[in-house]
Amino acid sequence: MNDELNILILSCGTRNKIVQYFKKELAGKGRVFATDCSELAPALYEADKHFVVPRMDANGYLDEILSICREYKITAVLSLIDPELSLLAENKKSFLEIGTIPIVSDSDVVELCFDKYKMFEFLIQNKFKTVKSYVNKDNFYHDIETGEINYPVFVKPVRGSASLNINKVTSREEIEFLFSQFDDLMIQEYMDGTEYGADVYIDMNSGEPVAIFTKEKIKMRAGETDKSVSIKDEKLFSLIEDFVSKSGFKGIIDIDIFKVNGEYYISEVNPRFGGGYPHAYECGVNVPELILNNVSGIVNLGKIGDYDKGLFMLKFNEVIVKSG
Repeated sequence: MNDELNILILSCGTRNKIVQYFKKELAGKGRVFATDCSELAPALYEADKHFVVPRMDANGYLDEILSICREYKITAVLSLIDPELSLLAENKKSFLEIGTIPIVSDSDVVELCFDKYKMFEFLIQNKFKTVKSYVNKDNFYHDIETGEINYPVFVKPVRGSASLNINKVTSREEIEFLFSQFDDLMIQEYMDGTEYGADVYIDMNSGEPVAIFTKEKIKMRAGETDKSVSIKDEKLFSLIEDFVSKSGFKGIIDIDIFKVNGEYYISEVNPRFGGGYPHAYECGVNVPELILNNVSGIVNLGKIGDYDKGLFMLKFNEVIVKSG
């Protein structure tokens, strides 16, 4: 393996903090490279070297990324957007053959995350409490009549991210309208409770969860956590460890959880850095360090819950001004 540790962050967008954190951890040991399809992606300019590349659905995109990995001796590659995780997972062998480790779960696990109804079925089969979900309207209407579920509910795409195209509805008429306009929709229970997020790192070498950071979400914006406070609950840690052991994740994942009447309900999983990860890092949960250990062949020791509770994260805007 190349002595220098080089990390490539794909589709970096506005995730400046992730690039900054890897640069900090790599200081004197390697470089951070970043790509995006827009030269106006601000996180590009935090990297040691950046590349403006075609959109990931363009012909030749994968070959261009593999070429960058070869030329710059990239040790590990990760992406910050959902569709690209599928690309990395499906082509893991091509990256490994040139000495680059994709930081991503296996393809079947990644796809489970992106199909919300399949994830619902997985959770039910493994006896985890989760949010009631329906792809069959008639089944939903039956449960409405029996009082198993009540309005309001959410109608959302079975596959989707960043909270796009989610509608809160209060009537059968609204559901019928949405289902007539769009394909592949699902109906999901409205959870009247507290929303939590968990940043979890599963060691790439041992397969064991070695870091769990949990926070209560205070404010959301465009599907990302804007304000949150760190919490610690052994019951929640145990639930997450059990879930991870049964689902086969690897690397960094972000779990959405609800607490209703004292019980935790797993909602969704993003198999990548979540938008609220900076809260974890600033509280000492150093996932970039764990990743760099793994790609160096080191197995990380468990540090679950190794942070202080009651610490708030408050996001704010920053700007970069560049000449054309």
